[in-house]
Amino acid sequence: LSLCCEACKKVIFRVPSELEADTLVGRVDLKECLQSAEFVSSSDGNFKVLEDGSVYTTSALSLSAEKKTFTILLQDIQEQVQKKIHVSLVEEEKKTPKTRHARDTVLRRTKRRWAPIPSVMIENSLGPFPLQIQQVQSDTAQNYTIYYSARGPGIDQDPKGLFYIERETGNIFATRAVDREQYPSFQIMCFAITPDGYSPEIPLVHTIRIEDDNDNAPYFTQDLFEFCVPENSRPGVVVGKVIAEDKDEPYTLHTTLKYRIVSQTPPITPAFSLHGDTGVISVLLPHLDRELVPSYTLLVEVRDMAGQPFGLCTTGTVVIKIEDTNDNAPSFRQLQYETQVEENRVSVEILRVSVVDLDEPGSPGSGAVYEIIRGNDDQAFEITTDKNTNEGILCVVKGLDYETAKQRILVIGVNNEAPYLLAPHSQQLSQSTCSVTVNVLDVDEGPVFKPCLLRLDVKECEDIGTAIGRYVAEDPETGNSEGIRYRIPPGQCNWINIDDRSGEVRTVRVLDRDIGEMRRGQCNITVLAIDRNGKTGTGTIQVCIVPGNKNFPRITQTDYIMCRDRKPICLTAQDGDEAPYSAPFVYRITDRNLASMWKLTPHDDNSWYLSPKGDIPYGIYEIPVSVIDNGGKIGENTVRVNLCDCVTPTECDGTTRQLSGGNVTLGLWAILAMILGSLLLLLILITICGCCGAGVMHRQVTDDCANHNLIISNTEAPGEEVMDHNIIPLQNTCDQGGYGVKTGEQQTFEIVKGRGHTLESVKGGGHQTLGSVKEGGGQAMMDTCRYSYSEWHNFTHPRLGEKVHLCRQDEEQKHSEDYLLSYNYEGKGSLAGSVGCCSDQHEEEALDFLDQLEPKFRTLAETCIKR
Repeated sequence: LSLCCEACKKVIFRVPSELEADTLVGRVDLKECLQSAEFVSSSDGNFKVLEDGSVYTTSALSLSAEKKTFTILLQDIQEQVQKKIHVSLVEEEKKTPKTRHARDTVLRRTKRRWAPIPSVMIENSLGPFPLQIQQVQSDTAQNYTIYYSARGPGIDQDPKGLFYIERETGNIFATRAVDREQYPSFQIMCFAITPDGYSPEIPLVHTIRIEDDNDNAPYFTQDLFEFCVPENSRPGVVVGKVIAEDKDEPYTLHTTLKYRIVSQTPPITPAFSLHGDTGVISVLLPHLDRELVPSYTLLVEVRDMAGQPFGLCTTGTVVIKIEDTNDNAPSFRQLQYETQVEENRVSVEILRVSVVDLDEPGSPGSGAVYEIIRGNDDQAFEITTDKNTNEGILCVVKGLDYETAKQRILVIGVNNEAPYLLAPHSQQLSQSTCSVTVNVLDVDEGPVFKPCLLRLDVKECEDIGTAIGRYVAEDPETGNSEGIRYRIPPGQCNWINIDDRSGEVRTVRVLDRDIGEMRRGQCNITVLAIDRNGKTGTGTIQVCIVPGNKNFPRITQTDYIMCRDRKPICLTAQDGDEAPYSAPFVYRITDRNLASMWKLTPHDDNSWYLSPKGDIPYGIYEIPVSVIDNGGKIGENTVRVNLCDCVTPTECDGTTRQLSGGNVTLGLWAILAMILGSLLLLLILITICGCCGAGVMHRQVTDDCANHNLIISNTEAPGEEVMDHNIIPLQNTCDQGGYGVKTGEQQTFEIVKGRGHTLESVKGGGHQTLGSVKEGGGQAMMDTCRYSYSEWHNFTHPRLGEKVHLCRQDEEQKHSEDYLLSYNYEGKGSLAGSVGCCSDQHEEEALDFLDQLEPKFRTLAETCIKR
């Protein structure tokens, strides 16, 4: 090993001409020259260099020449760098001492000898012993008699007697050699005392360092190193690492180790490399083939002193096994095989094939996987692997037919369980195949049904004995059905039978999906075929019941009540059949006369609307309706409709109700409305008659006639006279209403349909009653101011009956609320106008009696108000 070496710098020390041993010459900055210096040495054995750069003499010497030189070597083992520092020693110039007077004070700095540098003793030193290694002296020995002593390891502690110190001189001696690996250093305590026991110096701790000697050879941590590497690994792949140790002083050349391969077995092209510094073993040969060399044995060496020839060394053994990879394809031992098998045999082994594979036996790389590449379209053959022998077992899993094929030729291929891992730049492996000829042997066999499963679809509810198909078998040898008999074994569903000679299949029951065992809709029946030799064959007939159109559609509800509103009736039909023999349905009215009065309109697939075409009379109608399903089957139905004069169907009890002669059947609210209306009209008549007086009146009536009959009913303050043409005048006739006319001396009243004077107008909000107007002209009125009962009855009774009839049109009878009103005092903010013209009071303050009026009198007042 050659290191790069270069001079770093030069150092000059000035020293006396005579140098004692262990004298400090000077100090050199080593890190400035080489930061990572691991080994420091001197080219001259008279000088030693410590790790901090201090240079000491190892023995007493004198400068023979004017100048002495030596070199300090710095080495970095890892980086393989070496540098030098040149040291020159120059003798100090002698100075002429000055003559001083006796009084002059001499100031002199002396070296303190009580604290010398640490002592160094070479390991395994050869002597002679006792060997002086150091001297300690006290400066106070110039003034006192000093005795020296020491104690500590190597003196009075183990290892005892290794060192001692001279009492008078302070010289320290070693009595024998020391092993650094056992005692790398010693620290002893030195004392200086006077004869009387005085200690002028403090105790001195002195270190004695044992300098390492390369006395230990390196050694491997294991006697045998074993590693594995896959074959065909690429160069540079790490195989393993060998480790060695050295007991000498660390970080010195004595422990700087180098590794190398001494030999390889088998002695062929080197397959591995060993890193000299780290001990890592790597693949060197690009093609490691387990089939050629399954393992390698390496003899490796480790040497200290950075591998220099004078270093100590040790050898070790490394065994490297080559792991198998699937780089070899299996191949058949034979390329052609021939075997035979009887027809119709199943689950029988007919042949075994074997292969050769160079990969490691029992590994996935050698496990064979067989497959049938050609000739097995019907999946009649199967091949598996025997794990114990790695052979392929060929079996028949489906019976072969001699009549169909007398010989079968199979092509079988083989692969490995594991994928192929090939060496770099190698060719792709090809699959090995072989040919197998299978001869089929003829045997006498029973008849065979073709097909083995026959499906027969039977319509639901077919007649008993209906032929639904034919199921025959053939003799494989002859190919015909002669002499074959058929029968159905007992214990199966009794739906069909088969003719024992022709194989014709007929029904023996009416197949209905609504009957217990037939609800599933199908049944599998086994049929036997027997030839002349008694050989039998079996087949299966699958009978499937196809849903048919067996049910008539029918209307779920046939009785209805239709009231006066004549709301259409929704007819809904049902059919027990399944699609496509059910919905959508078509409805028809089969009676022509009723078809001219009623009509049917579609609603959805199941329902149609029934409604009258015009204003037909009330009554009960029985309408024949035919419903046709999607399969064309017609269901006849009769729908009974009670066309009733009612508001709600609950009012009809099943009898016909008709409107005739103005007579109506009244409900509770209608009767109550008539009673209240009659009472109201009677009160109005009595009130009007009372206002006119009981005696004969003259035609000339004063203007305040109305004030004696009607008063203002909504006035909260003193009332005012209201002049409105809608108020009934008793003096003059009302020419705008056309209510009354005068003929001669006799005054008559004509009741006409003027504005707002029929009960029909009451619904609009104006509450007015019948009024009479007399034509005046300034003449005296001789007849009384009231109407006869017959006049009121003739006017009110027909109209009241009409309105009561309208009350019954609403199911909740809300119309009566519009005509039968309760009248109360309106109070402040009433919408009614003043009726002051009807009041018989002239004083504005005499209106207190209005608070005691009953509702019937307020009704009279409201008749005079125009809405």
